[in-house]
Amino acid sequence: MKVSPTELPEVLLIEPDVFRDARGFFMETFHAEKYRQHGLPLDFVQDNHSRSARGVLRGLHYQLEQPQGKLVRAATGEIFDVAVDIRTGSPRFGQWAGAILSEENCHQLYIPPGFAHGFCVLSEQADFLYKCTGLYVPDDEYGIAWDDPGIGIDWPELDYLLSDKDLQNPGLRDSEARLPVYRAD
Repeated sequence: MKVSPTELPEVLLIEPDVFRDARGFFMETFHAEKYRQHGLPLDFVQDNHSRSARGVLRGLHYQLEQPQGKLVRAATGEIFDVAVDIRTGSPRFGQWAGAILSEENCHQLYIPPGFAHGFCVLSEQADFLYKCTGLYVPDDEYGIAWDDPGIGIDWPELDYLLSDKDLQNPGLRDSEARLPVYRAD
């Protein structure tokens, strides 16, 4: 397994060992000891699965009082996955990192608490799986505009389909009263 920092050092790209042969493939999607050796959290409390069609864009989401770290991957299809540092006071506030996750490359991304998360589907359909370090709390869910020019995410060119809720998300600078605070370790 290879673990590499992205443009945002806390956001990690994970390339699991994948064993392929004529029958298909085998991989470990989570192995506590191996993940611990790379400093990844082990306190996952919820698994989620979403299926989306080409062009669906979900995000950018985060929880404030009960933040979630997320270990994400595409089980089928292909997605462009994004994390944005939204921690006020962070030296990387407003910066983003993105990665292509697919059933072919089997890559995972770890997004720690304090970062907004979103993705768009590049294939005809994708199954998106993710483990969370905190439980989903609907009253604690917030969002940032996916197309905020202050962030400048380089989304792939697609005809996007967003939820009504995601279409109403404010820009990052308009959200500063309800953003996590950066704490240097």
